[in-house]
Amino acid sequence: MIVSEKISVEGFEGTVSRDNDLTGPLPGVLVAHAFGGQGDFDTGKAEELARLGYVAIAIDMYGKGRRAGSPQEASELMHEVTDDRPQVAARMQMWLDVLADLPDVDAGRMAAIGFCFGGKSVLDLARSGANLRAVVGFHAVLDAPEVTVDAPVLASVLVLHGWDDPLATPAQFSELGAELTRRGADWQAMAYGGTGHAFTNPLANAAEDGMMYNALTNERAWAAMAGFLAERFEA
Repeated sequence: MIVSEKISVEGFEGTVSRDNDLTGPLPGVLVAHAFGGQGDFDTGKAEELARLGYVAIAIDMYGKGRRAGSPQEASELMHEVTDDRPQVAARMQMWLDVLADLPDVDAGRMAAIGFCFGGKSVLDLARSGANLRAVVGFHAVLDAPEVTVDAPVLASVLVLHGWDDPLATPAQFSELGAELTRRGADWQAMAYGGTGHAFTNPLANAAEDGMMYNALTNERAWAAMAGFLAERFEA
């Protein structure tokens, strides 16, 4: 049976999902939210991961229970974090430590997935040299921090990208590949044609802005992630 429970860590709130019929230690996965803040979408993804046999935490990057009520508020909350870019990796590392400390999690088999701003967050966690098996970015924002760490990227990286995404251009897509190659990462990427930003979100319906749900791409991307995590957790 899938069970989800709220947790609070240093003023940040998250939701842990697990299958109570499974005994640990199990692989653990962080789920990083888009710019609106942690909510039902991310908890749903954590529950799907629990059905795959993982312990998952839908994490909170904003703290103090803050969630956006509008796109403008979401942008303000996101920029509060990204304007001090090292905060992104630091908050992700905090949650990774929380995940590692859960009694039913195998700290040697951990990963992080993220959507939009959350995709940027998991990439920054990998860029920091964090010790985890894998990160997966769904329609991630790809720009590199101004100050990067020169240490090798230890996590295997999978980027699931809409080719028509206006927030992550083909040029940035190529730049990310060059960066990961330079830092010795095990990385792979899938670009989906006819697909823009937010392709996983059924509520995304701003085609004129390049943001639109794509059911087929969403299904393909989730299957790619599931196979990738299974491979990396068996490695």
